[in-house]
Amino acid sequence: MTITESQYKLPQGSRALVTGATGFTGSVLVKKLVNQGIEVVAIARPSSNIESFEGMPIKWFRGDVFDEELINKAIEGVNYIFHMVTPFREAKSPDIGYYNVHVLSTQLLAKAALKQPDFRRFVHVSTIGVHGHVDNPPGDENCPLKPGDVYQSSKLQGEQWIKEFGAQQGLPVAIVRPAGIYGPGEKRLLKIYKWVAKKRVPVIGNGGNLLHFIHVDDLTDFFIVTAIHPKAVGEVFICGSKQAMTFKDMVALIGDYYGVSPQFLKVPAAPVFAIGDLFELMFRPLGIEPPIYRRRLAFYTKDRSFNTSKMRNILDFTPAHSDEDGLKELAQWYVDNGWISLKKS
Repeated sequence: MTITESQYKLPQGSRALVTGATGFTGSVLVKKLVNQGIEVVAIARPSSNIESFEGMPIKWFRGDVFDEELINKAIEGVNYIFHMVTPFREAKSPDIGYYNVHVLSTQLLAKAALKQPDFRRFVHVSTIGVHGHVDNPPGDENCPLKPGDVYQSSKLQGEQWIKEFGAQQGLPVAIVRPAGIYGPGEKRLLKIYKWVAKKRVPVIGNGGNLLHFIHVDDLTDFFIVTAIHPKAVGEVFICGSKQAMTFKDMVALIGDYYGVSPQFLKVPAAPVFAIGDLFELMFRPLGIEPPIYRRRLAFYTKDRSFNTSKMRNILDFTPAHSDEDGLKELAQWYVDNGWISLKKS
């Protein structure tokens, strides 16, 4: 199965609104829907690059996703909403930006959806980050909610609002909390792959913290499932692979694929977090991205491990991609696209 094909399909003749359409995950979903013959409407910032969608029958609305007038125009005749837009996660971003995108836009879209005569499902995309560090892994959808920053807090606020609104107003809502998203085209993990290729990997602690992933192909399939399955309404689902892996196991897997044996460069946690806090305090008021900050460091220290059986038990959905195969696929994509150069021994 290629990244733009799917066995899961919306009904023919459907009209779907996608927010965050130009992002990594959004672009994969949009292309799947277009290939299915679905009429796609997308909201994108004026600065967003839509060149990769050239020639596709997509109706674009350019502007802010929290612009009420824009939303009212875009939502006409829509049957499905896939709401996954998010501000680019930078420490320099102002807090109000997160609120507007994660909360205000959700409220405006949900209220507008109620006015559509044939509206069928609102798929709201949150994050496993709302759980923070999982004290007794694996967690599940009901484990404590402990957002650790404004990004996660505003995500949780938007999620909680629409769940309550949907129940009160009869709006069919399904909420998805994706694990760490990866796949060809994603570059958030590029730095780690580069470290492995260079055989030196900084690690905080012993590298035993748990990471949970989901391939973008599986995640976008799951979005479609939650849009069409009757049992998804009113539910919250964590979408992740069968089980988590440790950071050091991830490094070993990549190293094995690249044919190298990377060494860990151990860094003590307390001083690094203190430096990260100091940098964020200094740089954020100036609108400058700090070289390191707490949220980025959390990837190397927090346990994010979940029991993902709910999506299988209720919606009969099982990811098609194993992390082992998927992370190796990404390793090769980085090489093929010139992001990583492997030196011959």
